[in-house]
Amino acid sequence: LLLGIILVAINPYKQLPIYGDAIIHAYSGQNMGDMDPHIFAVAEEAYKQMARNNKNQSIIVSGESGAGKTVSARYTMRYFATVSKSSSNAHVEDKVLASNPITEAVGNAKTTRNDNSSRFGKYTEISFDQNYQIIGANMRTYLLEKSRVVFQSENERNYHIFYQLCASAMQPAFKHLKLGKSQENTYSSF
Repeated sequence: LLLGIILVAINPYKQLPIYGDAIIHAYSGQNMGDMDPHIFAVAEEAYKQMARNNKNQSIIVSGESGAGKTVSARYTMRYFATVSKSSSNAHVEDKVLASNPITEAVGNAKTTRNDNSSRFGKYTEISFDQNYQIIGANMRTYLLEKSRVVFQSENERNYHIFYQLCASAMQPAFKHLKLGKSQENTYSSF
């Protein structure tokens, strides 16, 4: 078992000018430790190890709600798309992250820390060809927080899909479901 580096990143809750294409190109081809710690340094090391050893690599992004896990994963995917010069590099991370909007609606909810918090785990697998260019991706999700369906803490909400369905109650396609307003529903656990 070979363990890699650990990067601790802090969510500044605002956009910073440290994730653009110029920064990607600055980290591309660099050795670990030659540049400041950065999510792009981690991505570059994984990319080089994949190409050098022809072995799969993993990057684990972990943290509390609102820590910036989804954004960090997005930056990593954009790094891979840019340095691999993939033909779809323009917005590959958007395509991967938007590949399952139903899961996002079913699995995201408002929390006290984040209005659009992912309440489920994601495993994203990026596939490369023999030239180490991205040829596809697969995202698997699993629901972590089932209790949110029947109980929410103060100032938190149920999954977005609940409110979307209730807001659509008067639409002709949904009238047969006899949906009411979200405030009219009571919860009980089974």
